[in-house]
Amino acid sequence: MQIVQVAITIVLALVILGVLILLHEVGHFVTARLFGMRVHEFAIGMGPRARVLRSKGETLYSLRWLPIGGYVLLEGEDGDSDDPRSFAVAGLPKKLVVLLAGVGMNLLLAFGIFTAIAWFASPIAGARFWEVEAGSPAAAAGLQPGDAIVSVNGQEFDIFSSQDVLGAIRADAGTTVTLGIQRDGARLAVPVTLRSAGQVDATHGTLGISGRTKPFEEMYPGNYDGRPLGDAIALGADQTGRAFGMVWSGLGQLVSSMVSHPTEAPPVSGPIGIVSIVGQVFWQAGPIMTLYLAALLSANLALMNALPIPALDGGRVFILLLKALLTRGRRGLRRVGIRVAAPSAETAITAERLTYLVGFVLLFGLILWISVFDVVRLGGGTTP
Repeated sequence: MQIVQVAITIVLALVILGVLILLHEVGHFVTARLFGMRVHEFAIGMGPRARVLRSKGETLYSLRWLPIGGYVLLEGEDGDSDDPRSFAVAGLPKKLVVLLAGVGMNLLLAFGIFTAIAWFASPIAGARFWEVEAGSPAAAAGLQPGDAIVSVNGQEFDIFSSQDVLGAIRADAGTTVTLGIQRDGARLAVPVTLRSAGQVDATHGTLGISGRTKPFEEMYPGNYDGRPLGDAIALGADQTGRAFGMVWSGLGQLVSSMVSHPTEAPPVSGPIGIVSIVGQVFWQAGPIMTLYLAALLSANLALMNALPIPALDGGRVFILLLKALLTRGRRGLRRVGIRVAAPSAETAITAERLTYLVGFVLLFGLILWISVFDVVRLGGGTTP
């Protein structure tokens, strides 16, 4: 049974990551075609070609052996082509739109998933605890280790609520509240008189519980019929922005960790860690929360590809803008009588390709470095 669960987890993670990357490439493909650029191939998956799906017309649609992601092969995308329909000869605005379309697709997907969850059904966010402080309000009310709080005074909190269960309890300090408790599959209504704000300190909380599990592990089917579409759209946009900001914050923590503690586990996960997280969320929190995680991963992919790293879309955008700036600068100097020698087209293309190659190697090395810690975490060992 464990083997079957692991196999399902791996397949599910590959499907999620594959769809996110594939839709990213669809963004490049659609905008390139709209601008009339020549697209040689649209591939589903990576690695050697397994099958040709369609070969009619100028674009080859293929299936690759590695079932993750895909790519779009444009004429002149490496900057070397005289074809009037190539990426190389297109205007700068068109190039930027094509390169950033993948980022836009991932943000649009994240927004769509968040909106759909808010519109149709949002899981209740509970808080399970494993320790009850002796003599605390929780102990007096008969709460037990392993219970989960799912409501306060009849109010349930979902993943889009501005406040969570514990926040509501802290806000009601000094009063008597009725907690909705999930215990052994049953729901109980338990009245609890909370400590006052003056009785709360570093060791004594309002309720007197501790040892909480991770938020994703405490999701329950919601009683919500769904929000109005307008509210759901607003929540979807807000959550997409929050997700983008959360990923940005995590990226800053990664850079700080690499600089200050390079031998310690970074505060992020690589592909192996993502597979593990997908499995935990799917088996413990259900399909809706798995979709929520997919939206977070889509926002993550959008931000990562927008970074000015040569191997990524953001890096190519940066190089295009830099080339345009340098070209304009040389023209300006020539207008005032100063000659500036420009590199030959062949030299410039070679330098650009080398820059992308170096960026790809560094990025691949970073992924490997993070993956080592992912494996250590899964094995329960200590960091190397």
